[in-house]
Amino acid sequence: MDERANQRMRIQAATAALVIGAALLAAKFYAWRVTHSSAVLSDALESIINVVASAFAIVSVIMAAKPPDQSHPYGHGKIEFFSAGFEGALIVLAAFGIFKAGLAHILNPQPLPRLEIGLAVMVGASGVNVVLGLALIRVGRRTRSIALEADGRHVLTDVYTSVGVIVGLVLVRLTGWYWMDGLAACVVGVNILVTGFRLIRKAYQGLMDQADPDVLDRITAVVAAHRRPVWIDIHKLRAWRAGSRIHIDLHLILPRQMSLVDAHAEADDLENAILREVEGAVSVLVHMDPCDGDHCPICGQEDCRHRAQGFSGELPWRTERLTATGALTRGGNKPSP
Repeated sequence: MDERANQRMRIQAATAALVIGAALLAAKFYAWRVTHSSAVLSDALESIINVVASAFAIVSVIMAAKPPDQSHPYGHGKIEFFSAGFEGALIVLAAFGIFKAGLAHILNPQPLPRLEIGLAVMVGASGVNVVLGLALIRVGRRTRSIALEADGRHVLTDVYTSVGVIVGLVLVRLTGWYWMDGLAACVVGVNILVTGFRLIRKAYQGLMDQADPDVLDRITAVVAAHRRPVWIDIHKLRAWRAGSRIHIDLHLILPRQMSLVDAHAEADDLENAILREVEGAVSVLVHMDPCDGDHCPICGQEDCRHRAQGFSGELPWRTERLTATGALTRGGNKPSP
């Protein structure tokens, strides 16, 4: 699927989430109005966050798709991490509002009229949110959109919230213990709080360019599959995300007698292999390093006039080696068995 189709799918998914979220929000506030349940109110409050987050997701998806420009040479993809963090912060704020309402109903329980209507609305909303949340996560992963994936996970937390509310209302209906309505709201608040902090943590990791082991493993697999005898070693492999775009740089060690033209051709071949086979990769910077005497045991160029040691064998290329900051990792210049 090309990037234009991906972008169209992202916008359609985000718009559907906004429209459906607004409809469910209205239904939940209606349920709260007829039941006066703090647990239902807690679910409705979180639904406000769903609608706001979905609107923000649309903006972030559109901005993230803008191509790089002079002011933003790496594109605008970081906005998606900000969107996920913003959503997490809103969830945390909603949790504290839920705690306040829940504690008030525990300390001062009130009768809950027309619980059947509230239960029917909550069950229906839960079913819709299950479908919506799973669809958003699927589209987010397929189109490499962290904003949509975060929105989908938030929608699924709304399902957990609704299930907690439903259980609380059923228990109130069976026992007549109205204080359990407030307890259910507080339990829901704890779950929401944990989810919010997880989203904030994920956004922080993306904004701080934390290494993604899965991406690095995919790059290593591609590089190892296309390895050539003149590619003596690779080190300082790095990769970072900007929304759906992945930027990569690495150091490639080549024979020191190789001409600049030939070395540039080797670097181009490596770049093209990564761009072609690593999904989401949009830029690859290969820094070419000349070999020295320490590389002779892992270099198979027998006709090199600079050879100072005999060839022992190639080192296996694994992620921990390719991401090392030095040309040779622990174990020296001897190939691993």
